[in-house]
Amino acid sequence: MPYAAIAISPAVSVAANSTSPNLMAGSLYEYLGAPSIVEYGIVASAVGLLFTIMMGGLVICQDQEVTGANRYPIVPDDWIIKHAGARGTKLYITARNRTAGALTFWLILNITPVA
Repeated sequence: MPYAAIAISPAVSVAANSTSPNLMAGSLYEYLGAPSIVEYGIVASAVGLLFTIMMGGLVICQDQEVTGANRYPIVPDDWIIKHAGARGTKLYITARNRTAGALTFWLILNITPVA
């Protein structure tokens, strides 16, 4: 039976000049349990952070600039991507810091089953 709409909100500190591991790795929702619409809200603590999103083998975006609003993502300002995925689709999300100091990356996902 498909799960109901859920929200996941990992936050991670990304060290200077480094890339985070997959933020969904090890999560219960790393793989979609049903065909779903996934909505992404993304914010950073300062400018200089880039994010990459893949769903399955499809690159949704690569090295896109993150707003440096320094707060939790809010609707609708920080909801920047919405994409469909089939059952079993792997979610892959990383953040790359290109500055000389650590930055925080806030992410919220709404996963809504469609079948």
